[in-house]
Amino acid sequence: MSKPIHNEDTIHSGSKFWSKWNEYIGEFVYGGIDGSVTTFAVVAGAAGANLDSSIVIILGFANLIADGFAMSVGSYLSNKSELERYAKHEQIEYWEVDNLPEKEQEEVREIYAAKGFEGELLDKVVDVITADKKRWVDVMMKEELGMIKEEKSPLAMGSVTFLSFILVGFIPLLVYVIDYVSPNSIDSPFQISILLTSLGFVAIGWLKSIVNQTKVLKSIWETLFLGAIAAGLSYLVGDLLEKLF
Repeated sequence: MSKPIHNEDTIHSGSKFWSKWNEYIGEFVYGGIDGSVTTFAVVAGAAGANLDSSIVIILGFANLIADGFAMSVGSYLSNKSELERYAKHEQIEYWEVDNLPEKEQEEVREIYAAKGFEGELLDKVVDVITADKKRWVDVMMKEELGMIKEEKSPLAMGSVTFLSFILVGFIPLLVYVIDYVSPNSIDSPFQISILLTSLGFVAIGWLKSIVNQTKVLKSIWETLFLGAIAAGLSYLVGDLLEKLF
């Protein structure tokens, strides 16, 4: 029986692909979680208050656009700040390498001596690192400051957040849109919204387990529990306000 052939290039290319897109998938997951939880909370609150489908749609879409945009802006600014912070410290390190080479070289020596290098091997490591300015600065950024340059685009991260918030957050509203377009076609829109949203939570929880490399069932139950708590509180508040007013 012939042995299966493993294509090393395919394996490595798959690893590189996952490494490249992992951050964006993670951003999609967390944007989707926030979108579905907050929108379903709005739907649950409206259901508790016995509001009409048209009101649910208005409140839901207002939440989708406003909160989705706010989240995407926050993601963009956060990632942009990280890049700017890295660039600032990188510029300082380049200045120190140019103007204080002996001091910076000694810092490299201390870093690798602490890692167990000594004697001629330590000298060689220091010489190799300090022979190239970019390599030298990269080592100082990582080993001295604990900073690694992010390759992800702030604009792309913000866009992914907004897109996932809108797409996943629309799930709880879908049945109300159908009910509004075709009145009386759905008997219990809130119950159906619960079912659809739960399925969305399951999908998002599954993706979250892949991104975080955690147990699938645990991740799914955590996502479902979070959504249930948010929806339950919103429903109770809506029901209470409807009785009071």
